[in-house]
Amino acid sequence: MIITAGIYKGRKITAPDERITRPTLSKVRMGVFNTLYSILGEFEGKSFLDVFGGSGAMGLEALSRGFESVKVFEKNPQAARILKKNYETLGLKADLVIGDSLKLLEKAGSFDVVYVDPPYASGIYENVFSKIKSGIIIAEHSEPISTEGFEVIKQKNYGGKFVTFLQNYL
Repeated sequence: MIITAGIYKGRKITAPDERITRPTLSKVRMGVFNTLYSILGEFEGKSFLDVFGGSGAMGLEALSRGFESVKVFEKNPQAARILKKNYETLGLKADLVIGDSLKLLEKAGSFDVVYVDPPYASGIYENVFSKIKSGIIIAEHSEPISTEGFEVIKQKNYGGKFVTFLQNYL
């Protein structure tokens, strides 16, 4: 895997075993951040939370493109080790919290952007959304998800993988 744009463009990162995580494809990462730019404009001074970190690619893309701060949650210790190593390879310190994302979200505070990409068959999207009170939510999913209580800003289809951009009505 490589970082697709920004100051770390072209730098290689390692993905955990695909039995542990499902890395977001380069074209999806590019599409997410291009769409996000059209919504937010500049990323300077903005914060980004990756709720299910995996390799850390989304957080690294965010930092590469100018987000001021990135926090990453990851439950799997093996994935967390790889994520941490990916940050270190680029000379960055990961703001990584290892633990159950649902519990961590309850005390996470607010972020400008929250990226949600749990295991597709987990059925926890709505539970995760209910704990997010601010910012743009980006959900990657393969099946329809409930967006009740949220404004759908945009949805894109990448060959059966959907990326939905939401904003809380609150």
